[in-house]
Amino acid sequence: MSQDPLVIFTPSGKRGRFPVGTPVLSAARQLGVDLDSVCGGRGICSKCQITPAYGEFPKHGVHVAEDALSAWNAVEQRYDDKRGLKPGRRLGCQATVQGDVVIDVPPESQVHRQVVRKAASTRAVAMDPATRLCLVDVEEPDMHSPTGDLERLERALKEQWDIDAVEADLSLLSKLQKVLRKGGWQVTVALHRDHRGGSARILDLWPGLHEGGLFGLAIDLGSTTIAAHLTDLETGAVIASAGLMNPQIRFGEDLMSRVSYAMMNPGGAAEMTAAVRAALNDLAGDLATQAKIAPELIVETVFVCNPVMHHLLLGVDPVELGQAPFALATAEALHLGAAALDLTAINPRARVYILPCIAGHVGADAAAVALAEEPQNSDDLVLIVDVGTNAELLLGNRSRVLACSSPTGPAFEGAQISAGQRAAPGAIERVEIDPVSKEPRFRVIGCDLWSNEDGFAEATAATGITGICGSGIIEAVAEMRMAGLLDASGLIGSAEQTGSPRSLPEGRTHAYLLHDASAEGGPRITVTQGDIRAIQLAKSALYAGARLLMDEMGVERVDRIVLAGAFGAHISTRHAMVLGMIPDAPLEKVTSAGNAAGTGARIALCNIAARAEIERVVRQITKVETAIAPKFQEHFVAANAIPHFSDPFPELARVVTLPEVSFNAGPDSGGRRRRKRS
Repeated sequence: MSQDPLVIFTPSGKRGRFPVGTPVLSAARQLGVDLDSVCGGRGICSKCQITPAYGEFPKHGVHVAEDALSAWNAVEQRYDDKRGLKPGRRLGCQATVQGDVVIDVPPESQVHRQVVRKAASTRAVAMDPATRLCLVDVEEPDMHSPTGDLERLERALKEQWDIDAVEADLSLLSKLQKVLRKGGWQVTVALHRDHRGGSARILDLWPGLHEGGLFGLAIDLGSTTIAAHLTDLETGAVIASAGLMNPQIRFGEDLMSRVSYAMMNPGGAAEMTAAVRAALNDLAGDLATQAKIAPELIVETVFVCNPVMHHLLLGVDPVELGQAPFALATAEALHLGAAALDLTAINPRARVYILPCIAGHVGADAAAVALAEEPQNSDDLVLIVDVGTNAELLLGNRSRVLACSSPTGPAFEGAQISAGQRAAPGAIERVEIDPVSKEPRFRVIGCDLWSNEDGFAEATAATGITGICGSGIIEAVAEMRMAGLLDASGLIGSAEQTGSPRSLPEGRTHAYLLHDASAEGGPRITVTQGDIRAIQLAKSALYAGARLLMDEMGVERVDRIVLAGAFGAHISTRHAMVLGMIPDAPLEKVTSAGNAAGTGARIALCNIAARAEIERVVRQITKVETAIAPKFQEHFVAANAIPHFSDPFPELARVVTLPEVSFNAGPDSGGRRRRKRS
């Protein structure tokens, strides 16, 4: 008997089997997927828009055929005729399941919108942007001096601003004469000059004195989230910030899944490139609207991204990054026109700068972290950990800087977790467990109260308690270890072993009940043995990468640790250390740098000397390749224990006493029993 089709939703990662003919909206509701609808499935509100993905998905073990969903119907056609649907979109209330399918729920279709936690941190930057405004007075045309308007503008720039050579493209030339005459031969020019020298480039011009400002975008293009900061190019101030899920998630949650998709599906790389460029245009448009500025005032964009995102942004097939020796098409910094990347939501003549990559799996985002945190200028030995779906680590001081990447996967982002979800209002983000009563309390995004405080139920009535995000699952696992609900090997104890009725049997293992609203029709949120294993795999990869760098440096301890990215800003250092995500160090020497990659992007946007500096620095960073290092697996296995199998973590032991419990011994362990040898 054949199984019902498998339906996989992204970005939540939730999946289930449903009979042929089940509406996508119904499947989403049964799985608790965040898919909006207010019209009762009549195809009127359009809030349930979804994007199916087709082809081979080896990580999910499915092939999605072109007929995996029912054919486009009259209701969808009527809506498309009246309001329009983006290419590839379907209405979840109309499309029905016909076969195995991967379905992306875009941000605008989610009730609880994603909270992108890559906020802009405050940083003083010496302002010397590549693009600046120049007010010039241009000589009027004269019958006795038959020169063109552009030539006289060039002469004025030379005389008044000491600018030798100027370039202007055809689209600029077509508006030049009208603007000069409207301004009475006085114009403000947006002039782009980068650190490489050469000709300056006129990006735009306005009649008379332009006082509407000039702006750039600093974009951190991550594999899971995209964050952008609209920055004033005159002051360096961040005018608006926004973020969204990377729509490529529907092709694979981690980088190697996307490389596999490109390998196994003809045209797959181009499909992913188109998806991310469309998202970037949406993001730029949203920021211009948010800041109430004309999109044409955005004249420059700086990108930081990992190597796979780098190639897919450029339209380069990332297949070579999926196999040794992990060769990049180019590691150099790139200077492009916006049109080359199909960026249509900003000034058509805008310039793009992409920071250099360090090596095949250590990208421009790691270079941006180096630009922001400057390990090469540190007197003490600093370990910088930037955790996302792919972790990137830097270890160094004035004498030497090393770098590596480690495939942590999306568990730290809340994916691959039974009740996991992206950071959104209603998601559990903080957890504490009383070590005596074993009772939990938690906080959710969008509410400052703890769950055991008065007014919590009323404060969360609108959002509900919907699941657990990355910071929540990390704290939950660490708290379970500190409360004696979890042993060092990562096994959850039974109710008898832990003394807590919240330890529930689940097949041959156990789960810890964090929140149960099933009586009211709400979710039942548990931390399962599978969740623990997912976190163990992720944290072991992270720790192993750090240890590999320490081996190469010939050290057993580091002086300080900097946690970068959304992870660094939202996870307590104590919980990170209890899990063994990072090497042992005094807790006061573990600090957060916020979104260091985004900060590096803003520095490069605002200061051209910083671009020259990072291009110099990356050539001096030594790349350590985790994929071929013999000791990586050894470190990985030892790091599976919580916090570690062999490292005693003496600094952690000064502030935290971990219970010595073991749930894998004796006939009443409740864990998996060993089979007797005959």
